[in-house]
Formats: sequence, structure tokens, C-alpha cells
Amino acid sequence: MHELGITQNIVAIVTEHAQGAKVQRVLLQIGKLSAIMPDAIRFCFDICSQGTVLEKAKLEILETPGLGKCCECGLEVPLEKPFGRCQCGSSQIDVIAGEELKIKEIEIEEVCV
Repeated sequence: MHELGITQNIVAIVTEHAQGAKVQRVLLQIGKLSAIMPDAIRFCFDICSQGTVLEKAKLEILETPGLGKCCECGLEVPLEKPFGRCQCGSSQIDVIAGEELKIKEIEIEEVCV
């Protein structure tokens, strides 16, 4: 399960950017063509965040649909898999969306002194 390693990296990156502040929410963007299972990330996040500034943080995941562009006619084609066929019959499609994994937002607790 490569999601465990991915989640450990996400926790490390967010921890570094939080600079010791308690993290309340993390928004991830995961493409449907990325071969990353959002449910596995959710499961691993609870485990990996224990004892860190992310413990009890809310994890939100935004799934990006797959999208390709036909090399023959230029039409943008929705993709369920990293390959497909255009309406023009071509199977030469460049993936333009759906493979991403991004930390989109981090919400940290504000401490008033």
C-alpha cells in the first residue's frame, strides 16, 4: 500500500509548513487517474497524524476527474482511465488532468496572546 508512504510525506510537509502551530484542516486534491485511493489516504492519515500537530485535524479530499486532449483533433475528452478514445476515433490522447496529488490548503489554529 503506497498510500502509507504518501500520507507520511503529506504529514511531514504540512508539519513543516505549520511551524509548530496546531493544524485544524488539510485539503488534498487527488486526481482520479493518480492510482491513489482516497479512502486509503483517509485511513492512513488518522494513523500518521497521531502525536503530531495534525492530530485531530480534519482531512478533506477533492477528487479531480480525468481529462485528456486528443492529439488529432484537439478535443478535450473525459477519461476514466489513463487512456481512452476520442470521438474522432483517435486513441492518441494526452492526459491533461486527473493525475495530480496536491496539498491545496492548510488551516492552522490561531493563538491569541
